[in-house]
Amino acid sequence: MSLGRMLIFLGLALLLAGVVILIGERLPIRLGRLPGDIVIRDKHSVFYFPVVTCLLVSALLSLVFWLFGKR
Repeated sequence: MSLGRMLIFLGLALLLAGVVILIGERLPIRLGRLPGDIVIRDKHSVFYFPVVTCLLVSALLSLVFWLFGKR
């Protein structure tokens, strides 16, 4: 793959990620705040680990790469 094509693909991927983030703020279920994500609140700190969000993003990316890898 040439450098130009790779840069175009990377730009489109970043554009798509930006659109998903903008639209995601208006949805009732926010990516990163799904049921199953771990949130521990203390007096002066908050620990947040998005377990379910990581699993969902990983499954979606695996599906996309699998679909585009079949050439």
